Amino acid sequence: AELFVRGVSVDWAAVVPSVGPRVELPTYAFDHQHYWLQTEESTDAASLGQSVTDHPLLDALVPLPQSDGAVFTSYLSLRSQPWLADHAVGEVVLFPGTGLVELALRAGDEIGCPVLNELVTEAPLVVPEHGGVRLQVAVGGPDDTGARPVDVYSLREDGADGWTRHATGVLSAASGGAGTGFDFTAWPPSGAQRVAVGDLYPELAARGYAYGPMFQGVRSVWQRGEEVFAEVALPEEHRGDAAAYGIHPALLDAALQTGTVAAATAASDATGAPAPDGQPPAAAGTDEQPGRAVMPFAWNGLVLHAVGASALRVRVTPAGPDAMTVEAADQTGGRVLTLDSLVLRAVPTEQAPAAASSLFQVDWVERPADAGQPSPPWVAVATADDVAALTGPPAVAVLTAIGDGDALAVTSRVLAVVRQWLAAAELDGSRLVVATRGAVPAGDGVVTDPAASAVWGLVRAAQAENPDRIVLLDCDPVATDGPEAVLGAVLASAEPQVAVRGRTLSVPRLARAPRATDSPAGFGPDSTVLVSGAGSLGALAARRLVARHGVRRLVLASRRGRDADGVADLVAELTGLGADVSVVACDLSDRDQVAALLAEQGPTAVVHTAGVFDAGVVGALTPDKLARVFAPKVDAVRHLDELTRALALDAFVVYSSASSIFMGAGSGGYAAANAYLDGLMAHRRAAGLPGLSLAWGPWQQLTGMADTIDDLTLDRMSRREGRGGVLGLGSEDGMDLFDAALACESALLVPVRLDLRQVRAEAAIGGVPHLLRGVVRSGRQSARAASGGDGGLARRLAELAPAGREALLLDLVCAQVAVVLGHSDAGAVRADAAFRDAGFDSLTSVELRNRLREATGLKLPATLVFDYPSAQALARYLCAELTVDEMSPVDSVLADLTGLESAIGSVAADDEAREQITGRLRDLLAVAEAAADPDPSDDDLDAASDEELFALVDRFA
Repeated sequence: AELFVRGVSVDWAAVVPSVGPRVELPTYAFDHQHYWLQTEESTDAASLGQSVTDHPLLDALVPLPQSDGAVFTSYLSLRSQPWLADHAVGEVVLFPGTGLVELALRAGDEIGCPVLNELVTEAPLVVPEHGGVRLQVAVGGPDDTGARPVDVYSLREDGADGWTRHATGVLSAASGGAGTGFDFTAWPPSGAQRVAVGDLYPELAARGYAYGPMFQGVRSVWQRGEEVFAEVALPEEHRGDAAAYGIHPALLDAALQTGTVAAATAASDATGAPAPDGQPPAAAGTDEQPGRAVMPFAWNGLVLHAVGASALRVRVTPAGPDAMTVEAADQTGGRVLTLDSLVLRAVPTEQAPAAASSLFQVDWVERPADAGQPSPPWVAVATADDVAALTGPPAVAVLTAIGDGDALAVTSRVLAVVRQWLAAAELDGSRLVVATRGAVPAGDGVVTDPAASAVWGLVRAAQAENPDRIVLLDCDPVATDGPEAVLGAVLASAEPQVAVRGRTLSVPRLARAPRATDSPAGFGPDSTVLVSGAGSLGALAARRLVARHGVRRLVLASRRGRDADGVADLVAELTGLGADVSVVACDLSDRDQVAALLAEQGPTAVVHTAGVFDAGVVGALTPDKLARVFAPKVDAVRHLDELTRALALDAFVVYSSASSIFMGAGSGGYAAANAYLDGLMAHRRAAGLPGLSLAWGPWQQLTGMADTIDDLTLDRMSRREGRGGVLGLGSEDGMDLFDAALACESALLVPVRLDLRQVRAEAAIGGVPHLLRGVVRSGRQSARAASGGDGGLARRLAELAPAGREALLLDLVCAQVAVVLGHSDAGAVRADAAFRDAGFDSLTSVELRNRLREATGLKLPATLVFDYPSAQALARYLCAELTVDEMSPVDSVLADLTGLESAIGSVAADDEAREQITGRLRDLLAVAEAAADPDPSDDDLDAASDEELFALVDRFA
């Protein structure tokens, strides 16, 4: 049995006498490491008119139709947010005032008003020990200036006392908030004196501020006159959580605690002795009395310049008798936050008592093109032999891929060229542009060449595996110009996928599908629906059609027919629901069999779910593997399309995959086959025929076709392109998305559960991926963490001895291996273990190569893991490649002199300091002269003026 205890110790001898002496337990629940997949419960908020947000403290968004405002909802409890227990006053857990700020800022981001002009706290928000509170953040419509009111309310879980407003304020879109322009790069600031903070938290605890480890973030403090400077940081184990927030409430709270240190120091300076009882007084000069806690009251002019910081440099200055001004920067000196003023007030402690949001579509967004951009030097390639015959790495190579209706032929030809391109190490750094015509529904939404759409699926997978190597360009179907006419503008856009229509460039962006008001059409009691595919997805679709849409006649078609697993039970279940079910053995990749099936059954609607998954990187893909995957997808749907055009179908729904759009790494053939379906449905829609392609994300239920995808592959899919996590769809959620998709007027929809929090976390490293920039705002730069020395790996290596360099690189390799294999930390990776024995395959090898390329800046081959088959061997290789030039003695001296002039200038007005500095400079110059002249004249130095001495320093430097 396990006993989980928060904040107390347990006398085990009293609980179980046989245990023995008293045992002190940790204040937090025991850590657990799971070795099996965790199933997440999911709820469908769409039917309630809500959209799921991607913030840890806000769960859903409800638009307000009349005022153009919005209400954000959430649920707070110590169970769902255990770190809140670390913020208590007296014996009451309070939601921090900085949390109210974070809620208001996040709401402002959603509606385009990111500046918090004002936020006034009206009542503390108590987080109960048991249960929780419902939370609402209400944002009103804009006034004449565009500003919007914002209010934060809570309601106890039992509904007692009704709704309480805790804060009210104003949001705006104005930029402002430039702060004082203080330079945080020179750190700590010149002339600042360090202040001891060792007893800060024990002293605060004595006054009733029960700050736990999460809120004990003050690391170092300095003071210069009325200015206070500090370094604050989240605990190491929680720093990864910071990326999900604009600014983590615990981190901002620690920044404000700096004001407490300032007030304590000010009181000491004024009296010449420490504050009474050795305890710091209230921050910013507020008179604190027993039983009363000082809390943030009024925030004014708060602007967040960068998000996701886990550590800050802070500057606090007085803004009145009970107020302070706060500025903060990240560890490189980049601005993170400016706050014009924060007013504090004493508060009596006794008063401190998801499915439609997963339905996306691909929008083609116009972006300005620089028509004047010249085309770089380029060569045309048509075959793999053309690539092999290149005498030198070109700036750009262009492959024109015209489908002519034969999807397998054109995709196989492109595959050969792409494989040869990626295999040639000397071409790393050159770009391959794959040009199609009419492959995507940009502009007018017409796809004229579904076979070229398959090329896009293949190349998208290759792009995910090999970032920045290949560009996709879809030319205007009605234009006669070749790709060279727009090549310069396309490459200058820095977009991996571009469509050109006329003179307009368009790029793909994932966007939430609009909520349809009409009920799903195409199915009903009079329908005869052909459902192809005998896997779990086909069974789910059949059940939903009968139970929800009232379909009374189903035709289940698969290669094995009645011999397929689970068919007998499914037929019995559907029959029990009142459906007439026919089961037919039919290979839909055979046109004659499809024609016979349609003639016999006469369907009025089609739902095609069949498919074959074949994992593997593009470099291991062959035309034979392509053909195997294309048969149940491309061939089957092409036959169904051509042979049903005379039947006037009410619905034609095909199951595609999100891999055709993103997450395609390791599934190039499958991505190509599904992209053909996407293009064909757009082609049908343009012709006035029904057509809907559902590009499903991964499902939690794995039987049938999906059981060829192992758990590790699914995990990699969730971490790959898009950088964000992708969560598995539950059966009920998935079919609700099926219904919602039927009501949308779109040829392609993407039902997928995106973990956008992870996207924001990864954005701090590599930015928001292009495709996801429609659902994740990328307006704010992410705060950067210092990486040692000048911030570069080479600098860190230069400061180490050879043995230390190899150890540093080994740590780097093990950390990346742990991420790729899904281990919780690098300690799970053995340095001498073979990658092959650890579970590496071609896909994980490519991912590790990509991560190490990003971390080191080296051009690394795709065969890296096979050439250097262990972490230790790989670290040694990287150490040899990352040549570090030893710093010469002269360079070392010059480096030490960097900043000397500005440092001297900052104190030159102080006569005493100037005299001390010039005396020391005379000594240094004497050393320099002695080295150059064995018999220097001391009289010359003694007689030199201050200006002459500074001139000598400049000449020496």
